[in-house]
Amino acid sequence: MADEDEGRPGGEGRKKDYRWAGVDIDAADRAVSLIKDAVSSTLRPEVLTDLGGFSSLFKLDLSRYDEPVLACGTDGVGTKLKLAQVLDVHDTVGIDLVAMCADDVVCCGAEPLFFQDYIACGQVVPERIAQIVGGVAEGCRKAGCALTGGEIAEHPGVMDPDDYDISGFCVGVVERSRIIDGSRIVPEDRIVGIGSSGLHSNGFSLVRKLFFESGEFNLDDSYKGFAKPLGLELLTPSAIYAKGVLEVAARCDLKAVAHVTGGGITENLPRVIPEDMDAVIYTGSWPVGNLFTFIRNAAGLDLHDMMRTFNMGLGMLLVVPPSEVREVIRMLDAGMYRAWEVGEVVKGQNTVVYQ
Repeated sequence: MADEDEGRPGGEGRKKDYRWAGVDIDAADRAVSLIKDAVSSTLRPEVLTDLGGFSSLFKLDLSRYDEPVLACGTDGVGTKLKLAQVLDVHDTVGIDLVAMCADDVVCCGAEPLFFQDYIACGQVVPERIAQIVGGVAEGCRKAGCALTGGEIAEHPGVMDPDDYDISGFCVGVVERSRIIDGSRIVPEDRIVGIGSSGLHSNGFSLVRKLFFESGEFNLDDSYKGFAKPLGLELLTPSAIYAKGVLEVAARCDLKAVAHVTGGGITENLPRVIPEDMDAVIYTGSWPVGNLFTFIRNAAGLDLHDMMRTFNMGLGMLLVVPPSEVREVIRMLDAGMYRAWEVGEVVKGQNTVVYQ
């Protein structure tokens, strides 16, 4: 029997359909079927729609608020994704994605409500997509928000088959009178730092240059002080602080919250400190962690460069009155976090001073 495409212009025995062009709709459908359970595990009662609709519906209970204000944030994971691709480990970067978005939203005191993700890839591999979204779902459960939908976009000819990028968008709500913006900070307020799980999602352009391209290190090797091989230590997913911060905000006088992301402590803390004040950070008041010391020694960086590039063991910084430091630390330590008093606020010019 002759091939049905034989004789067509440019046929050569095969239809010039969407799959021939590099887009596999069947693979995308299988990917969606694989992630349904993970997505469903994150849903809150306010979610009115199932996965697969053109839009997602979320019923906001306005009776809980006198003047509700929506807060939103969007972000990605950056070049940490290259490490995940090199190691072929894809179930943690989704946690990083949620952390980057939800923990930005909670900095103003907003409760994260729902999250959506966007995955662009060179080729849809359903099992890989399921691993990525499984991480997103775990991150949403940790943050207390619902994963209400997203997009899987296949880009053949634009991205390599094994390449992908992910981004996310989070929406939260806060009572207007309870917005946390740093405006009530006064000199002598204290800074409480919450421990990070590692690098989180920042500094990886330097890390990749240092560990991928120098040829001096092997990602599969174990180094002194590490519980896992170097690659897996670097890939440790970000801590998610939303629930802990909201608990502190509900019970204590929380004046400011800084998410320590790109730019490290040096660049992020001034974003919530009044312009006529400085933040004094007591170096040595918290455990920095072996990974940061390893990077500093390998790269030959000074303290200034490290503090401006990495979180240095502190993923979130809270500003509270001196009288509430002990209670804030107790609450955080009783939960899933470790916290320390790491500094104070003084009169100044909106900079960070290390002592």
